[in-house]
Amino acid sequence: MIIAGRRAEALASAAATIGRNVRTIACDLSQLETIPDLIDGIESAFGPLDVLVNNAGIHLKKDALEVSDAEFESVLRTNLQAVFSLSREAARRMTERKSGSIIMISSMAAKYGIPKVIAYTAAKSAVEGMTKAMAVEWSPAGVRVNCIAPALLKRRCPPRH
Repeated sequence: MIIAGRRAEALASAAATIGRNVRTIACDLSQLETIPDLIDGIESAFGPLDVLVNNAGIHLKKDALEVSDAEFESVLRTNLQAVFSLSREAARRMTERKSGSIIMISSMAAKYGIPKVIAYTAAKSAVEGMTKAMAVEWSPAGVRVNCIAPALLKRRCPPRH
């Protein structure tokens, strides 16, 4: 398993929690031009990429009237454009091999209006639409594309007997 992100210390902590056979790559996915080389490097070092989980993201909690264009664009760049670029580069290789899985991580923000997260909501809503388009386009070539929108449970579920 390979995990990537901007903060090397956070990656190391996550890798220690996950356990053995985890490799980390410190990178900034908002630097879209580096993504093709990132995927090439991963496949060169570790072999074919079978599964891509698009979980990277940034958050901005601010009233919509106060969000600048630059702030909005920054959130979209990481939460939407990087997801597209990673998916495209992974799918190029997966479609050639006729096998692979891309898992998008969305949010309940894409389903319901949540105040103070306008850019995040826009990005996650677009990720859901993009997932549908990618699934239709790439499934004939053996690449599954799915989207998960985690939710918080408000109460504990009763134990199973």
